[in-house]
Amino acid sequence: MEVKKTETLSNKEAQKIILLSQKVLTEKNTGSALSATLDAIEHLGYIQIDTISVVQRAHHHTLWNRNPRYQTTHLSELIKEKKVFEYWSHAAAYLPIKEFRYSLPKKKDLAIGAQKHWYNPNKKLMQQVLERITKEGPLMAKDFENTGKKKGDWTTKPTKQALEYLFMQGDLMISSRKNFHKVYDITERVLPENINTSLPSPNEYARFLIKKYLNTNGLAQSNEIAYLLKNIKPNITKALEEMLLRNEIIKCNVNNKIYYMLPNTINLLNKPLYRSKLKILSPFDNLLIQRKRMQDLFNFDYLIECYVPEAKRKYGYFSLPILWDGKFAARMDCKAHRKDKTLHINNLVLEPSLKKIDEFSITLTKELKKFKEFNNCDSIKVNRTNPTNIKQLIEKQLN
Repeated sequence: MEVKKTETLSNKEAQKIILLSQKVLTEKNTGSALSATLDAIEHLGYIQIDTISVVQRAHHHTLWNRNPRYQTTHLSELIKEKKVFEYWSHAAAYLPIKEFRYSLPKKKDLAIGAQKHWYNPNKKLMQQVLERITKEGPLMAKDFENTGKKKGDWTTKPTKQALEYLFMQGDLMISSRKNFHKVYDITERVLPENINTSLPSPNEYARFLIKKYLNTNGLAQSNEIAYLLKNIKPNITKALEEMLLRNEIIKCNVNNKIYYMLPNTINLLNKPLYRSKLKILSPFDNLLIQRKRMQDLFNFDYLIECYVPEAKRKYGYFSLPILWDGKFAARMDCKAHRKDKTLHINNLVLEPSLKKIDEFSITLTKELKKFKEFNNCDSIKVNRTNPTNIKQLIEKQLN
């Protein structure tokens, strides 16, 4: 079989394909609000969970940007309906239950010691914890007495370490959360009936990761597909070669770098991209979680600064990337003050490439009003902007 030629894409074409694949600038979704949330999770493959709550947590924020009708109760509803589950992608995440079997390779590797966990397994304690949950039903970490010294980087209780290890190797699942605290139950009681629990072969798993990533992200290099996944890159490289020979994927050239793409993806160039839409993104949004990729393909050098000492921060503790006109146009550090229900914009910084400042400020203000409501706030306070004149433009639009 003859291998198809390499497609050449301009930077703008590659960006359009990525944004359409991510479904972040698309038409309104149909069906119920809950089904639209499930559709987003099933398409993206994972939604990263994060504990930072200066604005709505990342998992809520990311879904809201794909589904304007999103409600923060949706995830717990979908867990209860056994349509999504918690596990690990490159980080803690909500995943579609229909792809459950592809969580099994990591669980198996942890169980047999092919991958290391953060903690050393205490087999005796793990067995005691498992027996108690099997007998008593779903339990939280606080339901166990701390019978040993705290240890580890996070000074975690030994029983909590046992719970996490049992969860990561697949004996336990998270059946629900109470005030964001995990409730654990044995896997058999959490899984829906007739779910496929067969372990995929290494090649099958690699092919799944490739197709999923390309369908969700449009185009990719092998290291992007293998991002933060252990013991998988050689299998992905081999599977890519096989799929290329069978014309299941094609190569494309962007800025003299070679990427892989599904053959039909090129047709996305014929679809409209709603550039006039503006999105205030979470730092953990699926679109930009790989920072080097964003720098290469969007010329957007982004760093979340909550882990940077305050004196060294350039934009702020939790600056949110702002997508507009098909590009990253600004960064906004803000915080929802829940006592007085005010959304504070601590620092809004426009990218040097942004020229249509008046048009941008009008569109941003419209989205800010929606973002304010999403964060359960009644008012917006603009503290600092760069350039300074955009502060007055936004305040004028807010009044």
